[in-house]
Amino acid sequence: MKKCILYSLYFLVTSLFSQQENNTILNFKEYLGYVKKYHPVAKQAELNISIGQANLMKARGGFDPKLEMDYDRKKFKGLEYYDLLNATFKIPTWYGVEFKAGFEQNDGEFLNPQNSVPKDGLFNAGITVSVAQGLFINNRMATLRKAKFFREQKKADRDLQVNEVLYKAALAYFDWLKAYNEKEIYHSFLDNAKTRFIGIKKSALAGDKAAIDTVEAKIALQNRMLSFEQAKVKLIKESLELSNFLWLEGDIPVELRPNVIPDGDIEEDIDNTLDIMNKQLDGFTLKEHPKLRALYYKIEGLEVDRKLKANKLLPTIDIEYNFLTETPELSQSFNTSEYKGGVTFRFPLFLRKERGALKLAKYKVQDAKFNRETTALRIKNKVKTIFAELESFETQNQLIKDIVKNYSSLLVAEERKFSFGESSLFLINSRERSLIDTRLKANKLQNDYFKTKARLFNSLALNPEIL
Repeated sequence: MKKCILYSLYFLVTSLFSQQENNTILNFKEYLGYVKKYHPVAKQAELNISIGQANLMKARGGFDPKLEMDYDRKKFKGLEYYDLLNATFKIPTWYGVEFKAGFEQNDGEFLNPQNSVPKDGLFNAGITVSVAQGLFINNRMATLRKAKFFREQKKADRDLQVNEVLYKAALAYFDWLKAYNEKEIYHSFLDNAKTRFIGIKKSALAGDKAAIDTVEAKIALQNRMLSFEQAKVKLIKESLELSNFLWLEGDIPVELRPNVIPDGDIEEDIDNTLDIMNKQLDGFTLKEHPKLRALYYKIEGLEVDRKLKANKLLPTIDIEYNFLTETPELSQSFNTSEYKGGVTFRFPLFLRKERGALKLAKYKVQDAKFNRETTALRIKNKVKTIFAELESFETQNQLIKDIVKNYSSLLVAEERKFSFGESSLFLINSRERSLIDTRLKANKLQNDYFKTKARLFNSLALNPEIL
């Protein structure tokens, strides 16, 4: 007897260690961490930041100093008609002011008199100012401002994209967990049906039970086997769906092995992983929501465009003044009486093009603001609904647990009565079917509960830093 007990303990421990070695649990947090780090869509979302930075760099290029040089020469039949050299260095500034310095050297038999300069060339240094259109806002300034808003908008878009892929990945994990639990439910009742069938068959052979009871027990066993096979196929399908979100470094897709199973106790882990722990409706704010931030920066960019269009209603008045000298190394050589200057003036008489463009810019701003208001209201109501659903799910989960417990007690009592000959196999199968249906319902309810938490995560558009 002692040896039998030792052998039994040895077999039990060996089985447990074998099961631990064969099965590998894929933790929910670890799974989403892989998705966020290696999934192509998550990587694509990170490109939005690079696109925003590149766009900002491009806009800042409008304020880069410029070096320009024009050289033109004509020589025909031994005569040098003209030889013109004009080099300029320009520094644009934030407002409509541009500093520049240049060198001019011209020569030739048929040189235009206005291009005549001293033999060693002529140096100039001066400034160009836009005193009306382009003074406080111009194309360069508007482009840079819009690029800054575009960069911030891309950051918000990145958070939205990452959140969406994590949300879909979480749903796939919950469906995988549901399919796994369903398979385990059918597996446990399949074992019960096998044990019951063997026991009734032995009792029928001994004459203690009617032979027809073996037929009913076998039908029950076959039904459990059918349900178990269907559950296995469903689990395979959900495993492959989950594999769509699993990638390794180097854009290598990963397929789940049969021995990888989900974590069955993840309720608290879900809240921590999705960063919805202690999220309350009264503390909910829309201010930092990525979708609304993206729309805010879009509106700001459209406002810049509107201001630029309004500035186009002003006349173009550009004033230019340049000191002239042959000896720039001597500061006293710059004389205000020796200069080159001018004024440029342009103004369309009817301004129909400019006024039309301004109206369109205003309408775009209004449209974006309306969109932001409706989006904010939709998000707010959606979050309120989800919080109400979560509160209801807590009550439903407690109720279904009690129902499962009560059905289990009924089944145990019925089996006990059957062992005393006071019940029938039909009643046991009926009790068992009710218990199976209730456990499946509890499994589905848990799945809906977890998916509702994922919907809250998606509605808040969170991008957890812990992943």
